[in-house]
Amino acid sequence: MVSRMSDADKTLDPQAARLVAKVRRLMMIASLTTFVAIAVVIGIIGYRIFSNDGRLQPPQNISIAVPAGAKVLSSAVGEGRIVLTIEVNGAIELVTFDLNTLKPLARIRLSP
Repeated sequence: MVSRMSDADKTLDPQAARLVAKVRRLMMIASLTTFVAIAVVIGIIGYRIFSNDGRLQPPQNISIAVPAGAKVLSSAVGEGRIVLTIEVNGAIELVTFDLNTLKPLARIRLSP
């Protein structure tokens, strides 16, 4: 038969009671820290989703004028810019556009 201990039989000595109190306090601090960290991450994700600083725009049908007879060799996207590498009459040019507005920023002609 299993005997059950009453609450009176479970009394702790003062040193054990201090240890249990210290462990409980550390657990509360760890739980609170975890809760705050999760709340911050969720807040940042929510801010990034619901704030639109003009970076997220719906797709648009935009055409970019390149010289007649030009051939697009490659394209690259990075750091808010689009770079097109085109070949015009045997010369290679790098044309840079702003990613948000698609306005031309620079044109670099590479000569052999």
